Amino acid sequence: MNTPSRLAAFGVGLVAVFGAATGVGAVVGPVGPAAADGAAHDMAPGGEAAHGAGAAHEGDAAHLPGGLAVSEDGYTLALDRLALPAGDDVPVAFRILGPDGRAVTDYAVRHDEDLHLVAVRRDLAGYQHVHPELGADGTWQVPLDLSPGSWRVFADFAATADGEDRTLGADLDVAGDYSPLPLPAPSRTAEVDGYEVSLDGELVAGEESELTLTVRRDGAPVTDLQPYLGAYGHLVALRAGDLGYLHVHPTGEPGDGVTPAGPGITFATTTPSPGSYRLFLDFRHGDVVRTAAFTVTAGATEEHHG
Repeated sequence: MNTPSRLAAFGVGLVAVFGAATGVGAVVGPVGPAAADGAAHDMAPGGEAAHGAGAAHEGDAAHLPGGLAVSEDGYTLALDRLALPAGDDVPVAFRILGPDGRAVTDYAVRHDEDLHLVAVRRDLAGYQHVHPELGADGTWQVPLDLSPGSWRVFADFAATADGEDRTLGADLDVAGDYSPLPLPAPSRTAEVDGYEVSLDGELVAGEESELTLTVRRDGAPVTDLQPYLGAYGHLVALRAGDLGYLHVHPTGEPGDGVTPAGPGITFATTTPSPGSYRLFLDFRHGDVVRTAAFTVTAGATEEHHG
């Protein structure tokens, strides 16, 4: 991650959004690359990129979280297949189609990567943040660990053509018996692999605030976090209900002479609406990236109450 101005892209990383803080722990982690072909089913007659039914109207997009639309500003997230089998390392392939209907092949680097892909089951379980490999024909490929259920995949990128940060989302069905899990209860701490991550900060919808996530191991503060995607931590927030994707700004970056390598990682955030959000913090220590997850509740402003 970079400074707040650079972080509005995702991932790790992000114009953040989420709420009054209470989080619950759960842990998950990253994956790597793999598979196939383009998505003609996402093309309209005549070769133009089709806009998904969820696309935001012009003028509204600036007020909405990212990832709610499969198509925006002429760019479309085209999955190779809309249904896949369950399993580990299942190949997933997709393209980003530009306004001319062709696959985009040139991307601006954001948070050390050309594109970030987040996959999450719609019950907000099974989160994965990965970095696919781009083929010469514009096809991205990556393997994902997929359990049965309905998944949402988010592509966070900036095409070199205009340099604008975008997050597009598409649904992916995974075959098999599926029992949705309830949203974990809010809690201020999450545990993963002997690490405890605590959440500090009170957030109100519509107001910019700060969240600080503090990493400890076996009770001792971790002061030698390693950079990951240009920052000491990468935070993704998803709104429960519609899975609106929220970009989150870190308040500093490694090497700026001010930001310490832990134990606290601070993010500037603004929630778009009251309600429940799921937060996923990626941090790197001992050359391993780990993910701590929290459920948080964004409080309402007086304006919302009124």
